[in-house]
Amino acid sequence: MATTNHITVEVAYALPNEQVILSLEVPSDCVVEDAIKRSGILENYPQIDISTDKVGIFGKMCKLNSSLRDKDRIEIYRKLIADPKESRRQKAEIERKKALQNNAK
Repeated sequence: MATTNHITVEVAYALPNEQVILSLEVPSDCVVEDAIKRSGILENYPQIDISTDKVGIFGKMCKLNSSLRDKDRIEIYRKLIADPKESRRQKAEIERKKALQNNAK
């Protein structure tokens, strides 16, 4: 009788006011998508759509069919609500206007 080796991985998902890290044991040949599904996180957070949301292992983007190693942490990333470049541009514009107003006084 063949035995399947298992590894321990974590699945992480963060909201603005909550962070969830689920630890689970999976077969050693498990891929990212299977581990996410096995974790049960999709049932608890229906806003997660792994067909469009990006995922990574320890902060490095990966594909759903990526292999896992023991102690890997799979991270599910939320969609950005604002473009970081555009946010920085808008903030710089506000600061520039404040500086001009202060100089005019």
